[in-house]
Amino acid sequence: MADSVNTWLPWKDPQSFLGGLPERVQATYYAGGELDQEPDQVEFYVPSYMGSSRAVEVISEMPNLKVVQTQTAGFENVLPYLPDGVTLCNARGVHDASTAELAVALILASYRRIPTAVVNQQQGIWPADPGIDDSLADRTVLILGYGSIGEALERRLAGFECDIIRVARRARDGVAPITELPALLPRADVVVLLTPATEETKGLVDAQFLGRMKDGALLVNVARGVVVNTGDLVAELGKGRIRAALDVTDPEPLPAGHPLWSAPNVLVNPHRGGASTAFPPRVARLVRAQLERYVTGEPLINVVAGPPR
Repeated sequence: MADSVNTWLPWKDPQSFLGGLPERVQATYYAGGELDQEPDQVEFYVPSYMGSSRAVEVISEMPNLKVVQTQTAGFENVLPYLPDGVTLCNARGVHDASTAELAVALILASYRRIPTAVVNQQQGIWPADPGIDDSLADRTVLILGYGSIGEALERRLAGFECDIIRVARRARDGVAPITELPALLPRADVVVLLTPATEETKGLVDAQFLGRMKDGALLVNVARGVVVNTGDLVAELGKGRIRAALDVTDPEPLPAGHPLWSAPNVLVNPHRGGASTAFPPRVARLVRAQLERYVTGEPLINVVAGPPR
């Protein structure tokens, strides 16, 4: 390996952000857009978080690239530009706290009718008969895509006196395989989507899936928009039978006038699952550790594509 490792990082002051750079790491700032210098010597690259498509497209222009470290758990947008022999690592664990918190917030906001309260406050309305809200207590929450974020979500739900059904692609202790989902869906009061976006999960939540959900059930999507067939969801919401709280949509951004905006019983949040103050220190620890591993020859963690390194 060369005396120095040329890295492109999306922070103007990586020394401060990362709490110092490992020895031999030479950092250049790049967060997308026009190139100030040629990318031919880049060996380790961290694309910007939620940046422009250019921040990912440039990967295919790096002939000496060895490692791409994303700041997101999802990595499907990187794969089309990943050259053979380049190791791709995701940010598994970085967004656990932020995303799990938001999932809980979306459930509670929907159950306790917080959006309605906000509208009433803006209009100066105190309802004469506010009615009775739903409670998370005594409900059953099905977590679909039970991984590290699912574990974080379950820890946060532990004090809410609700039951948990765990579902993942494959069965393991305490976790049901996705093949059992049709039988499990009718039992759930809340279904939280945490699946990655793959060919298998694209459109997974379709009319058949939604039809198996019990009356009054709440669908919470903090995964990826393409996991849900938007047309089928709009149609089911229009029946008034189920509810939804969405951090992600398909298409995204959701264009003005899209029927999902005006569908009944839906709360739309503009994709902020990972964007909280919990994110920077966690991604800084991950990237700093990965750089240290790389320059010292230790195995990288979170490898999701390409060769182990």
